[in-house]
This record gives sequence, structure tokens and C-alpha cells, in this order.
Amino acid sequence: MNNMGHCNFELVPKRLFQIFPFFKYLMYTPSYHSLHHTQFRTNYSLFMPLYDYIYGTMDSSTDKVYETSLERKEEMPNIVHLTHPTTLESIYHLRLGFAWLAAGPYTSKWYLWVLLPVTWWSMLVAWIYGQTFVVERNMFNHLKLQTWVVPRYSFQYLLSWQREAINNLIEEAIVEADKSDVKVLSLGLLNQASCSAILYTLESSCICWIMELQGEELNRSGELYIQKHPKLKVRVVDGSSLAVAVVLNSIPKGTKQILLRGNLSKVAFAIVQALCEKGVEVVTVYKDEYEKLKLRFSSRFSNTLIFSKSFSSQVWLVGDGLRKDEQWKAAKGTIFIPFSQFPPTKMRKDCIYHTTPAMMTPKAFQNMHSCENWLPRKVMSAWRAAGIVHALEEWNSHECGEIMLDTENIWIASLRHGFQPVIAPAHN
Repeated sequence: MNNMGHCNFELVPKRLFQIFPFFKYLMYTPSYHSLHHTQFRTNYSLFMPLYDYIYGTMDSSTDKVYETSLERKEEMPNIVHLTHPTTLESIYHLRLGFAWLAAGPYTSKWYLWVLLPVTWWSMLVAWIYGQTFVVERNMFNHLKLQTWVVPRYSFQYLLSWQREAINNLIEEAIVEADKSDVKVLSLGLLNQASCSAILYTLESSCICWIMELQGEELNRSGELYIQKHPKLKVRVVDGSSLAVAVVLNSIPKGTKQILLRGNLSKVAFAIVQALCEKGVEVVTVYKDEYEKLKLRFSSRFSNTLIFSKSFSSQVWLVGDGLRKDEQWKAAKGTIFIPFSQFPPTKMRKDCIYHTTPAMMTPKAFQNMHSCENWLPRKVMSAWRAAGIVHALEEWNSHECGEIMLDTENIWIASLRHGFQPVIAPAHN
């Protein structure tokens, strides 16, 4: 509440007080806090405005200032990244939560279970509120950037009866961005879900369990919105090309063979194609994955696509669906390089685990005081960075559905604008 009260803009929605009128006597808003400092002998009780009401010290203009602040036209950004909370307690790792938690990579904390009633209350409010909200504002050179959050958690993306509502929230955000002359909107995490959706909970720096939902698609990596709104001026970007480029440039030079394991996706297919074109052997250990790759590429890569029961490859490219027991079959010193948005559970101390596709932010990037999910400080997911590069290069095409930009071009462009590869980890 203290962090919320110190915001320099009014963020508490009017609808909240309309549904729960008594809340305005139990919590203070940024405008209430402003009057505390600017008016004489009013609004003393910040953490319990009820006492100001009881003792007659509530400023008479409190409600008017609150409503006026909400009506104030906000300066709109050039670039928007659209994300969502992952687990229930991840809400505390947002910048609006606990600043000291947001400053470090997201890991599950046992003591946050004490706040479980507040956690469930926040989920209820988010469900009722039903609109995206801003959690971060940044500057990079001449560009203004914002991170918007869809008020839905990962597990809600798995619920079939929630898909239409989630799609509507994403669509509303895209339309709002378009009306506000936003140049680029990038889709993060499950907002671009296509063939599968994954639910995770985190334990320490790991994912401790996975539930997978196959079949019904959410929005085909954003293609659904482009089809519904063909005249959009805002460019919708899923960031696949930069994610592919990051993975390809994370593979040690001289690698002749990699093992591919995980749900096949747009990013996975593009990585396989790029590796096979370079003559690198791609090994799969499951027949169904091998058949899907053969179907995708016909006989083009018959010499480099290999089906084998051996787990001996020293480099593994892993995505959603990698099981814990499979990691124990890897040789000592194996390098695990994720190609999906969510990291694998780290089961082996004698192996090397890369971060999910990401890049170090340029030095000129301002106001980045929180970590993006499980990534380290000053590190940005490739999907988010792709939107920034897209705007800087003033590219006019969307990147969604089956559309993918040239991976080499976007990699070179990202380096030119100051993004740097994340330093490869050493052995644990």
C-alpha cells in the first residue's frame, strides 16, 4: 500500500470503490497522499482513512481530486510489452508489489504464504477489475516504453472457459494501443500461446511442477487479432525471430549435434531449420516429435534430422514439456539451452543451464528497477527486446502467426542498438 500511495499517478480504479464503497476508508490512494502533503491539517491517517472521516480531518476535496486525477490524460508510450502474472504470489514481484522482491529474479518464498488471504483478495480484485494496467515505465533514447499486465494468472490461461475473456482483454489492449498511436506492442508469456499452454509454480529458482494443456489454441501467436483488425497501425510482435537468434547464438561454436526436447513450437521449428541448413544434426528421442519434424520439412533434412534413443548429446535445446527424469539421462557437463518462455527445472548440479532467451539491456535504458520474472537484473526477455528493436528499426510488418522476421537481421540490429548477449553460466 505504501508503494501504491507514493505513485505519481492515480492507479486505483473507480470501479473498485463503486463495488466496495467501504474500501476508500481502509486504503489510501496517491491523490489522498498528495493532499496529505499539500493541505493543512488534513488526511493524517494514511493507512486508515476511516479515522480521518471519524475525527473530521478528511480534506473536503478528497473525492474531487481523486476523480480529477483519474480523468487526467496520460502520456502514451511508443512501445508496449503485454505480459501477465505467472503464479499467485508473483504479484508481489511486480513493481507495484514489494520493491525489494521485484529487484531480484522471481523465486517462491515460503513466508509469502502468510499473505495468502491478501493474495487471494488481489486475484479477486484483478478478476473484477478486468482491465490491463501499467506496472513499469521506461525510457530508451527518444522512446517511451511501458509494460502492461493482463490481470490473469498462468493457471487461468489453462481454463477453457477463460480463453474468450483473456482473448478479449488482449484484444482490448491492442485496440487501445492502436488508438493511442503506440508503434509496437509485443506479446509476452502466454499472451501469444498457440499450440499449448503450460502452468508453472516456482520453487527456489526452479519450476517444481508442470501441467500441460494441448489442443485448443489461444490466439495463434497474435494472428487472431490481425485478422479481426486488418487496419491496425500498431505493429503486433511475438518476438519469435529474436528468440530464435538468441538460442542459435547461445550454442557453442563447433557444435555438430544437438538434442531437441520439448513441445514443438514456432520458435522450435525455426531453430531446427536454421541448424539443419548449417549441417548440424538435430536428434529427437521420441518418435512423435521426429514424425512432426519430418512432416514439417519433408525430406529436405533427411541427413540431419535423426531419431535416436540416446541422450548423449552435450547440447540440449529444451522447451515446455521437458521432464525431470529426462535430465538425469544427460551426460555430465551437458548444456541446457531453453527455447521457450518458461525455464526448465534445474535438476542437475553438474550441468549448465542457460536462461530463457534474453539479452542484456543497453546502458541507455532507463528506469529498469525490477527483474523480468526469473531473469537477472538488467536482463530482458528476447520477446520484449524484439518489440523495442522493431520500433527502433521502424519496421512496418507484424510478426505473428506464421510470419517471422529474418533472424540474422534482427540479431545484428539488436547488437547495433546496444543489446548484448547474456553471459553464459559456468558449471554449478
